[in-house]
Amino acid sequence: MVRPSLVLPPEPDERWELAKQMGVTDAVIHPLEIGDDKTNWTFDELRQLQNWLEGDGIEFSVLEGSVPLTDRIRLGLAGRDEDIEEFKQFLRDCGELGIPVVCYDWMAGVRWARTGAHVESRGGSLVTEFDNADMQGGPPVPAAEKSHEEIFDALAYFLEEVVPVAEEAGVKLGLHPDDPPRETVRDVPRIANSVENYDRILDVVDSEHNGVTFCQGNFAAMGTDIPSAIRHFGDRINFVHFRDIEGDEDAFVETWHDDGPTDMHAAMAAYEEAVADEVPMRPDHVPTMAGEDNSNPGYHTKGRLFAIGYMRGLLDSVE
Repeated sequence: MVRPSLVLPPEPDERWELAKQMGVTDAVIHPLEIGDDKTNWTFDELRQLQNWLEGDGIEFSVLEGSVPLTDRIRLGLAGRDEDIEEFKQFLRDCGELGIPVVCYDWMAGVRWARTGAHVESRGGSLVTEFDNADMQGGPPVPAAEKSHEEIFDALAYFLEEVVPVAEEAGVKLGLHPDDPPRETVRDVPRIANSVENYDRILDVVDSEHNGVTFCQGNFAAMGTDIPSAIRHFGDRINFVHFRDIEGDEDAFVETWHDDGPTDMHAAMAAYEEAVADEVPMRPDHVPTMAGEDNSNPGYHTKGRLFAIGYMRGLLDSVE
């Protein structure tokens, strides 16, 4: 089962009220989506935010993106043990405060990549795109010196250290796919880029606390059948990004949620069938609509409102 959720800012504004008016009371806190690069939360900061959300009738369901995970950890560099200890304390803090899911990624050196933000879509709305040809050039990225296996070994080391702490704290981890899910981006190896690689990662520590953030757009770019992949991972899915793309790992554009190639009704039916717990699902990478300035491409409000309504209609049709 899934339940609709929304990325909300860490301070109250009309988006908190819009969420509740749509019947959405699950908050995903992801400061990067609102132009903030915060990555380190103190216990008191998290507690203040938790108190604020609860006081307004909103559940703090997922902390995403803004987690204390460094490239020293991702690349297995000197100093990673100190950074991992900080991450463990962060998990204990989340557990004490009742924050149930932490979404993280393993993209070292080069982060999420988009090469266009003004691609015209339905009715003049704007979406983002990626084209690997436009990513070429520039100075070498130091992380490119690592191999795929070295980066996998660093992830395995991390999971063996932190998953027992996550279990004790009652916090579920959800690894986000590489975006885009290519073998390399700017020659930096990627490893969270196929169903087979995810199986290997999940086998490192066989625990529901070592799970998947199922970002549909990225799994679609991998060329996998979305409903089949949802059933394949089942209860290891701890968080969902509901989105779609047209294209593949080398070149794609984001689409409206109801206008892409994926059978979204079949996907929703697969979640209802395969995922036992109530897993937060948020719309992701929405179009910029009339009256919005496209200053934060993919993350404006009107497209989220459309997506939540679409998700609710799909849920009603499969329940």
